[in-house]
Amino acid sequence: MELNKYSKTITQDPTLPASQAMLYGIGLTEHDLTKAQVGIVSTGYDGNTCNMHLNALAGEVKQAVWDQELVGLIFHTIGVSDGIANGTEGMRYSLVSREVIADSIETVCGAQYYDALIAVVGCDKNMPGSLIAMGRLNRPAIMVYGGSIAGGHWKGKALNIVSAFEALGEKLSNKLSEEDFKGIIRNSCPGAGACGGMYTANTMAAAIEALGMALPGSSSFPALGKEKSKECHEAAKAILNLLQKDIKPRDIMTFKAFENAIAIVMILGGSTNAVLHLIAMAKSVGVKITQEDFQRISDHTPLLADLKPSSVAISARVGGAPVRAMALWMSSRICCWRAVSLTG
Repeated sequence: MELNKYSKTITQDPTLPASQAMLYGIGLTEHDLTKAQVGIVSTGYDGNTCNMHLNALAGEVKQAVWDQELVGLIFHTIGVSDGIANGTEGMRYSLVSREVIADSIETVCGAQYYDALIAVVGCDKNMPGSLIAMGRLNRPAIMVYGGSIAGGHWKGKALNIVSAFEALGEKLSNKLSEEDFKGIIRNSCPGAGACGGMYTANTMAAAIEALGMALPGSSSFPALGKEKSKECHEAAKAILNLLQKDIKPRDIMTFKAFENAIAIVMILGGSTNAVLHLIAMAKSVGVKITQEDFQRISDHTPLLADLKPSSVAISARVGGAPVRAMALWMSSRICCWRAVSLTG
């Protein structure tokens, strides 16, 4: 299998000396120009916890790609933090940013003739945006989820981003002191990672893993854990496998795969934004998904996971194991079944 079937357009054509001159200028060698080129897109930026660590993860992916005798080249795209923009005019940019992300990734990969794509993303619109671009390009591709944030704590109480919203309500109803209000705000988001709960980021991470476009475990590995670093290295091995076998997003993102993704959303009680995003992702690969499909799958798929913000306080136990553990085990089995095509 010819791995550089796109990049050879600019690296091997003797009538494009300026293209090759620029590639030599970035440090590539003559041997490097014979290798497949992998675009590594990061939505990393300093302005929010969901994305602040992604450039470092992209750097790990890049090194791992080079270790596979491929050329790894990082580029960037935008992001909007819904957590910051919430309740302001900034939210007018939120859903639109998904399309900007998709368009910009497609633009760079198309113009630069990258043979494959790895997206390192970590927030609501980042993930569907990158998947839409992958579907349009239809070149070997993998998404690496930036991972979820660690839990916050204040005076023995577990916190996450929604704790900040709830604290304001408690303060306004005179149920919370100013000291505790500020303590909760300052400690709800203790570092890097996507919002800690089954909000849109974690919902889409789980759905995309079940879809087969992320490696097994991607949605569960914490942002700053050693597992996430290992995933960056495994993604490079997987992209080589996809290149060698010429497995493309449209081979993986089938109607049945989308049914699996929707089922995971139902099992985990995921964000309703999944409806918007999965329909758009399916359209990018020519698969028709409608709201009726969500209803049909919901009708026979139980909600099993007691996760924020739903927190239905499921108390049933099966064989001595909490239902939450069973739900996560079930979701991992479905995710692994879909992701086998990535790992061979």
